[in-house]
Amino acid sequence: MLDKSSRPSSVNVPNDLAAHWMPFTANRAFKKAPRLLAGAKDMHYITVDGRKIIDSASGMWCTNAGHGRTQISSAIAKQAEALDYAPPFQFGIPQAFELASRIAELAPKGLDHVFFCNSGSEAADTALKIALAYHQINGQGSRTRLIGRVRGYHGVGFGGTSVGGIVNNRKLFGTLLTGVDHLPATYDREKQAFSKGEPEYGAHFADELENLVNLHGANTIAAVIVEPMAGSTGVLPAPKGYLKRLREITQKHGILLIFDEVITGFGRLGHAFAAERYGVLPDLLTFAKGVTNGAAPMGGVIARDTIHDAFMSGPEHMVEFTHGYTYSAHPIACAAGLATLDVYRDEKLFERANKLEPKFADAVMSLKGMPNVVDIRTIGLTAGIDLAPRPDAAGKRGYDAMCSAFHDHDLMLRIAGDTLALTPPLIISEDQIGEIIEKVGKVIRAVV
Repeated sequence: MLDKSSRPSSVNVPNDLAAHWMPFTANRAFKKAPRLLAGAKDMHYITVDGRKIIDSASGMWCTNAGHGRTQISSAIAKQAEALDYAPPFQFGIPQAFELASRIAELAPKGLDHVFFCNSGSEAADTALKIALAYHQINGQGSRTRLIGRVRGYHGVGFGGTSVGGIVNNRKLFGTLLTGVDHLPATYDREKQAFSKGEPEYGAHFADELENLVNLHGANTIAAVIVEPMAGSTGVLPAPKGYLKRLREITQKHGILLIFDEVITGFGRLGHAFAAERYGVLPDLLTFAKGVTNGAAPMGGVIARDTIHDAFMSGPEHMVEFTHGYTYSAHPIACAAGLATLDVYRDEKLFERANKLEPKFADAVMSLKGMPNVVDIRTIGLTAGIDLAPRPDAAGKRGYDAMCSAFHDHDLMLRIAGDTLALTPPLIISEDQIGEIIEKVGKVIRAVV
């Protein structure tokens, strides 16, 4: 029977904020002082009251080509008119095959097969499932253990949360997946403080994998998943030699290595993928965010031939990998992805990020010595600025900084606890780098 009980009369947003339960947001505090956005163009957001907010966060690490790119929005509109949806199970669209080929061309040689999903969270869970299934197919079904890393972030699915290493993301959700262990974080402030690029100290953190192998047995471990740069926990670049050492250990023991490049993919570290920067070939690589410049949800996993080909057996009419999503390789997302890759190519944005990296690092490091700044880390067009926590409220100084930046200084930045994260679009100019750093300095002084 239909519910005919009385309901509150509808009120147009932004006057009524009650119905929307916001993700990863302090809902009560937000609704007392909303940060509402109405538009965006190039390096700026536009608020509902018409203010221009310079975006030092690329939205959420995703608008690498800046906002309001007409090439992308036009491609989306054209695709929506021609084909709004097509089932991805047992049917295909040309754009999905074209996009997969172009992504594979950008990836390091040897990563040749793309499995599409809709987000970084889905990409992480998909990669973990591929790893587990691969070992089953190869007659090594005892390999079920998954290894993540402390301070790692791999989305919010049950798999990604389990291998992730953020306590607050895990503690409300019970046991999650069993058979999961974690490598130590790669960060040691005492030895790495105020590093530009990859810290000199810390390659040995990879050796802890040998201890986990000794503890659990190599024949029980399916995969290790790490971010080349841990972005969501405060911009933690991999130390020099760390990823190569991890690759050597995983190869020695027949363990798959997964790079989570949801943040680092598509130019953030000056290359199409961070794997290229570090000269390390993983077995699986996840992507999302920058693939569509944030204009449509899309993610995916790029797999090596040996992994893909292992599934291609049995009767040809049978599904080889029983996994996928209703919106995998969605036509509109594919159109957005193809247009985005055109922009990256035509404007040479990956090369631009590479060229700007030292100037960006110098600018951010100029904040050293400001009140409560205890560390700064830079890599690519990314920086983490650690502020000393307030004695009575960890994370409050960072939260106040985000609010002050938006309301008082026309700046959007991201926070991870008391860390300020700067991840501007790759189109940023040198003058805009200076503008952002000047505003960040004002914000730091405002939250003394």
